[in-house]
Amino acid sequence: MSTTTATVLPVRTLPRFGGFTAGMIGLELRRMMRNRRTVIFTFIMPAVFFLLFGTSGDYRTERLGGGNVTGYVLVSMAVYGAMLATTSGGAMVSIERAAGWSRQLRLTPLKPVAYIAVKLVLAMIIGAVSVAVAFVVGAFAGAELPAYAWVACGLLGWVCALVFAAFGLFMGYLLPSENVMQILGPVLAILSFAGGLFVPVDELGHTFATIAKFTPVYGVGEIARYPLTHDGNLWLAAVNVIAWTAVFAAGAMWRFRRDTARV
Repeated sequence: MSTTTATVLPVRTLPRFGGFTAGMIGLELRRMMRNRRTVIFTFIMPAVFFLLFGTSGDYRTERLGGGNVTGYVLVSMAVYGAMLATTSGGAMVSIERAAGWSRQLRLTPLKPVAYIAVKLVLAMIIGAVSVAVAFVVGAFAGAELPAYAWVACGLLGWVCALVFAAFGLFMGYLLPSENVMQILGPVLAILSFAGGLFVPVDELGHTFATIAKFTPVYGVGEIARYPLTHDGNLWLAAVNVIAWTAVFAAGAMWRFRRDTARV
């Protein structure tokens, strides 16, 4: 008489927080920092733009709010850098899509919400570095802001750039190209002009000034510069940022679910 021993399979447990871990964030960050094009595009270029367009003698001596025009340009370029960095961080999913990685994720316990959260946190980390680099350059290049405005403008510009982290994710899923930032770079530049980041809204004319308030750049720029200028409609700017962040985040989750629906 023979007996058989039943094999007891281990119980598969789901990861905490749906797979959102510091280890995964660190892995994604190391992957991104190996991309030299990303480092130059997001960390160096905004600081170079500031040096080119914001450090003339007239800008250094002309007062604005509690600082000078050079400081105003610095905040705008820091916001632009945060936009580039956060968009780039989110748009990296386009490479994973091209490699078929997003479909493989459906075979893991990783939850779509956790995956989106990892990408957003990664984008915000590199956005913070971009703002810090621009502010350090500005501090040595003649930018003047009140002490509290150095902190407040930087933090507000960085936090509000979350809208572009969501935008990058959405575009990364929407556009199949691995060179997605070569497409989104000019788009962000156009949005920056249209949203009053490169040119003050009140200098755009009535029609364009009205259009600017409906762009995703408008709210970020207005909020980030407010501690320096104390000018602008903060409520309208906040609604702009919240609304566009919700739209882009919802779009990213929709595209993620659609991309990984077939395995």
